[in-house]
Amino acid sequence: MNPIGAPDKQAACSGLALRHRSLPGRYHVGNPTARHDTGRHPPGNGMITRLPPLTEVLDLMPDAVCVVDAEGRLLFANASFERIFGYAPNEVLGRPIFDLIHPDDRAATLLQAEQVMGGTLQRHFRNRYIHKIGHSVDIQWSARWLPEHGVRIGVGHEVTELRRAERELEHRASHDPLTGLPNRHQLQLDLQYAIAHATQTGEGLAVLYLDLDGFKEVNDRDGHDAGDHLLREVAQRLQQGLRQGDLVARVGGDEFVVLLPGCRDVEVARAVADDLRARLSPPCTLPDGLFRLDASVGIACFPADGTDPDALLAHADRAMYAAKRQRSP
Repeated sequence: MNPIGAPDKQAACSGLALRHRSLPGRYHVGNPTARHDTGRHPPGNGMITRLPPLTEVLDLMPDAVCVVDAEGRLLFANASFERIFGYAPNEVLGRPIFDLIHPDDRAATLLQAEQVMGGTLQRHFRNRYIHKIGHSVDIQWSARWLPEHGVRIGVGHEVTELRRAERELEHRASHDPLTGLPNRHQLQLDLQYAIAHATQTGEGLAVLYLDLDGFKEVNDRDGHDAGDHLLREVAQRLQQGLRQGDLVARVGGDEFVVLLPGCRDVEVARAVADDLRARLSPPCTLPDGLFRLDASVGIACFPADGTDPDALLAHADRAMYAAKRQRSP
């Protein structure tokens, strides 16, 4: 027993070694002086091969290997545990492993642990841990509960770089590459969620559909680079004018949609629209001179103007074109 009352490393894993089945041509695990069957007859009395302690084998693994008891206290950690998490085994043995988990992932991890202890073999669960120096580490686990030993065994493979690449791909798939705003696909998801929330709470929801006035002239006169500069400027100004919880997305060349969760009144939505237009009014500096921005805005309110994303967007789009026609000379 170690000083904190947990079995030492070799004792904690000896049961694992004994459970391996002996295979032809392999070491007979569980017999520390087993003969290695090579298929040849060595000279003399033969060569006796001694297996190294299992902990030395586990320490060669690039993944973290952990053994915890039913309460989640660490009984064993191999050498890679320190490389991945920053803690030497003697710093964490006896501690609940859940203390190291990222706070946002603890509930899901506890649920997975319960499922594993219920007999489910877990092979692909991911969560995040807090490294000793403070940054988060993404881990993919394979885990199994051994009821006859009262322990849970986990093998953790670090996937921090993989998860970073996945997040980048997810962001690219859901955001406009020019402005960084959510794209039409992400808007549909966010609008669906906002409708469900408004239905449940009765807090209301409004949609603003904005189309820039005169944008085609900028592209024709100054080129696409100037047009791109203008769109980025518009995106920044719209974001600065949003209330907390509002969202703006780019859905077309010069078209933007703003979601106003909690907005029950069309007059409040119109006030927000007027404020956004005011933010767009200061002139932008382009290669060919100054350009003063403006936008036509259409408004749709849930549930009066639609109860699903397509209906709300269609109503707001029609209202925007009606506003544009009224302002045309």
